[in-house]
Amino acid sequence: MNLILETKNINKYFLEPVKFHVLKDISIQLQRQEFVSIMGKSGCGKSTLLYILSTMDTNYDGELIIDGQNMSNQTKDDLARIRNEKIGFIFQFHYLLPEFTVLKNVMLPALKLGKDDANTIKKNALEKLDILGIADQANKKASRLSGGQKQRVAIARSIINNPKIIMGDEPTGNLDSKNSEIVFDVLRKLSAELDMSMLIVTHDHDFAKKTDRIIEMEDGFIL
Repeated sequence: MNLILETKNINKYFLEPVKFHVLKDISIQLQRQEFVSIMGKSGCGKSTLLYILSTMDTNYDGELIIDGQNMSNQTKDDLARIRNEKIGFIFQFHYLLPEFTVLKNVMLPALKLGKDDANTIKKNALEKLDILGIADQANKKASRLSGGQKQRVAIARSIINNPKIIMGDEPTGNLDSKNSEIVFDVLRKLSAELDMSMLIVTHDHDFAKKTDRIIEMEDGFIL
């Protein structure tokens, strides 16, 4: 099997203000190049699950295996490195640094990873912007772009380190239908051409039904 991500019986509790069982025996698999959406009502545990899968939340029971590596015995530094190398994250809000140029925003995660020199990273960032059709905006300040453009810059930033998996938390939540479609097409293209797997939390039925499969959640369970 060509698995890139797998969970085995993940359980998660919130302890404040009272103990609450938020994720219940979650076992899922994600294949290489697969494009999967996660759907469910607000409060069903989708975003909580995504934060665990992205290694940002380590306070859970069960197993998370990414690219053949078990995450439970990794140090904080190891997890940060794995996250930076293997996972690209797209949020509902783009979180670009407004005072920086588009190019600099895209370069930041690669500069942080420190694998390549600045010139190589710059060239790579321009290539990613080109894939997303916004290379002509590279030297503009991020604050001067439209909402749809900002989200494409956020996607370029998420793929700068050539991750194996892109995770998105409502990446089209703030976009109109035209821009939502553009974002979907971009993610589909990345999945096919750059060998990336997609795991996207969404409320958007039109978006979800175009993905390879939908994982439905309800009250902390996978249906």
